[in-house]
Amino acid sequence: MFEKLSSILKMKCPACHQGNMFSQSSIFPLKHLMDMPERCPVCTQKMELEPGFYFGTGYVSYALTIAVMTAVAVIFALTRGFSFKDNSVFWYLGIAVSITLLLQPWMMRLSRVLFLYLFVKFGKIRETR
Repeated sequence: MFEKLSSILKMKCPACHQGNMFSQSSIFPLKHLMDMPERCPVCTQKMELEPGFYFGTGYVSYALTIAVMTAVAVIFALTRGFSFKDNSVFWYLGIAVSITLLLQPWMMRLSRVLFLYLFVKFGKIRETR
């Protein structure tokens, strides 16, 4: 369980947990943020199982965004509380949106990793067309 979570956070191949899923470990330059090799360099697992495979990552990215916004809301509510009198709701929205925008490149990559992990199991290389 912890090995799988570690592999997800390190963005490693779901089939072998060793090969990198992205061509560059850094998110910069942003132009090459989503560049992935065609196959895992270690186990030759295909990274894109079929054409348009990663269109489903929008739903995963949405769930991650909701999780971040909820976490910020809980932290904000526990520390300051919400009140329209002192405009704290607007402070929350500004802080939550800023944090979400800063994390967006990482969340885009993570959503691809999580989506591929849904379809490829450890130790089983899945081949398609």
